[in-house]
Amino acid sequence: MLNEERIKLMTKMACYEADEGRKNVAIGNYFRGDYIGLQVIKSIIGATIAYVILFAMFILYDFEDFMANIYKMDLLGFAKSVIIYYLIFTAVYALIAYGVYTYRYMKARKSLKIYYNNLKKLAYMYDRETKKL
Repeated sequence: MLNEERIKLMTKMACYEADEGRKNVAIGNYFRGDYIGLQVIKSIIGATIAYVILFAMFILYDFEDFMANIYKMDLLGFAKSVIIYYLIFTAVYALIAYGVYTYRYMKARKSLKIYYNNLKKLAYMYDRETKKL
């Protein structure tokens, strides 16, 4: 005989597995520090690439003026300012990434906890039904 409550639970769990569950299981396979650290390192690499592109665009925007004034400017001061801006840009980006990925990890763990509790409930339903037969 079909158990309506069990079918609803199985349908709910199947929808979760097909959509959000796949991502959450991938996140849940990591320890908290490992997942967040890996994602922050990826974000720092992305921020570095973005900064290099933005810096190149800044220089190329008025390249003629830059080349005309290159002998007049303090190159050491210019390099220091570029590095300081890079460090600030990357630090802010890394902090934002840390917050975002911490939130995603916590949300995935909470969702997986509910999913595993539903699995236990489903197993209990099966055990209860087999004992009746």
